[in-house]
Amino acid sequence: MYDTGFFKSYKFDIPIIIVGNISAGGTGKTPHTEYIVSHFLEKGPVAVLSRGYGRKSRGFRYVNIDDTALMSGDEPLQIKHKFPNAIVAVDANRVRAIKTLMALPAQQRPSVIVMDDAFQHRRVIPSTSIILVDYSRPMSRDNLLPVGSLRDLPEQIARANIIIVTKCPPQMSQEDQFNWENSLKLSPTQKLFFSAMKYSEAKAVFPEGDKRYIYSNFAQLVTAIANPKPLEYELMSNYKIIKKLRYRDHKNFSKRDAASINNLAEKSPKAVIFTTEKDAKRLVLLTSLTDNVKLRIFYLPIEVTILNESGSCFFNVLK
Repeated sequence: MYDTGFFKSYKFDIPIIIVGNISAGGTGKTPHTEYIVSHFLEKGPVAVLSRGYGRKSRGFRYVNIDDTALMSGDEPLQIKHKFPNAIVAVDANRVRAIKTLMALPAQQRPSVIVMDDAFQHRRVIPSTSIILVDYSRPMSRDNLLPVGSLRDLPEQIARANIIIVTKCPPQMSQEDQFNWENSLKLSPTQKLFFSAMKYSEAKAVFPEGDKRYIYSNFAQLVTAIANPKPLEYELMSNYKIIKKLRYRDHKNFSKRDAASINNLAEKSPKAVIFTTEKDAKRLVLLTSLTDNVKLRIFYLPIEVTILNESGSCFFNVLK
């Protein structure tokens, strides 16, 4: 109906970059959004606009440093913590949100808006659409929900200006890149890039975290994201993972979940506990976690690197 014009789409006089996917979750939208934000912040004011999935608040909201994930959503809060000078806002009504951002005083108004997880939000016409495809989950081997993980028809990738194959091996071969290029069957106007995830030094979820635990030989894992496998593979090079608690994506943890995590910690008192950067924003709200857990639970921040030779040209194709 958007294609035929039955539903109206809105175009704005400001660069709007959409970061989205065809598959449901797990492609790396948030770290890629952060990668783009870090570049544009060097040039002027930047706004990140998200739906704020999982928040309890309603309507338009500016995300503040002292917010909780229940107020603004875990991903917007993560971005705000990393880039306190960026404008981060949440609203399910993206058109209203963009109008609100553009009504800011001239010195505060963003020069670019990055919309996280908005490829299926057809009410806004972006200047650049970026689609992320997970290296380990080619669309050709997947099916639409609920049978598979595709949230959109694979042919909708034709609407994207840029396609990034994410979570690639750091030493991805030219042949592998060529095979991906052939399989995606992109048009001459579309640009293809490949990215890898780089994990940084472990950080404590709670201020009282004791870094001596990260030198343990054993690890436990608590995650509530779509695809925790990359984190598991990263940890396996240094730890023996002895227990995993896996919850649904964006889960707001309960007292019952806290009890499960406390029991997990009691069974292996010398093991370090790892979670994801996104989950840390919600786990920190669990007041019923024991002091022992708070000492031992850490997360690994993620950064994105563009692999192929044209990676240095990535920002040149953003409009």
